[in-house]
Amino acid sequence: MSRKTRITRRTFSTSALAAAAALGMPRVARAQAYPSRPVRLILPFGAGGVADATSRLAADKLGDLLKQRFVVENMPGPGGIAAARAMITAAPDGYTLGLITNGTAISQAIYKQYPFDLVKDLAPISALGNFELVFATGADSPYKTMADLLKAARAQPGKLNLGTIAVGSTQHLGAELLRSLAKLDIQLVPYKTTPDVIVGTIRNDIQMMTDFYAAMNAVLADKKLRPLATSGPKRSAFLPDVPTVAEAGVPGYEVLSWNGLGAPVATPQPIIDTLNKAVREVLAMPDVIKRYAELGITAQASSGAELRTRLASEIKKWSEVIDNAKIQRL
Repeated sequence: MSRKTRITRRTFSTSALAAAAALGMPRVARAQAYPSRPVRLILPFGAGGVADATSRLAADKLGDLLKQRFVVENMPGPGGIAAARAMITAAPDGYTLGLITNGTAISQAIYKQYPFDLVKDLAPISALGNFELVFATGADSPYKTMADLLKAARAQPGKLNLGTIAVGSTQHLGAELLRSLAKLDIQLVPYKTTPDVIVGTIRNDIQMMTDFYAAMNAVLADKKLRPLATSGPKRSAFLPDVPTVAEAGVPGYEVLSWNGLGAPVATPQPIIDTLNKAVREVLAMPDVIKRYAELGITAQASSGAELRTRLASEIKKWSEVIDNAKIQRL
């Protein structure tokens, strides 16, 4: 082989590699440019609630970080099915995300034929935050502690009432779990709204109620309700002097509600990683931590794998509570 031939071949090879690299550059640039257009964030709730407020704050901050709009779309409906369908069946390109919650897990547990397998059909991105239930009595109640109320309920089977909102809600199932673990013969009274439950408790129509801190904090601050216990694995940052239900005499009791972000299952991992990193940055911002705390939520990110494990665990947990309480599935 002549020297001229070797040079020509070497020159051709170098040129071919350069051309191949040039052809590949647009694809790399496109992958690095995410997001290059607005991102849709679907919520299974109406506007105005805590989930809506926290999601909008996160969306605004994500938009600032990633230099693109994150547009919140409210899609309320039974069981969050419409919102789940819109997210799960969207193109897996990172431009349609959805809020997933403890309520999402309950929906899969309580429906006879839920149309999706959430653990398999979505790609979890990160948790957003956690929040506890608060068990409380009226300020004039004779029950000063959870132990007092548990003792009275056991001494008077079927006589005391525990108020929650609608059957199948986290609040209602949290009450069912308490009744089961504490082996209480106590009547559960479902109300339409939290204000109705609060009024019933203050008037002593019901001897105890449970709901999320955000829904009760104003009344607690006014000392119209007396908090007896919180539902998390450790004491609430918002009520540090109030014991957990487990500390108050019901070992093993834990209900920690949560919100997180998910995407269609085939969404590329680099996009999931970009979003997870951005969510972690958002949830570390002091103003986000402060605003979440005002709403009774502890801002806390997670890996996608951790969120998937939590989702699977919650579906199993609430399915067992529903079975034990003999709640009719929808």
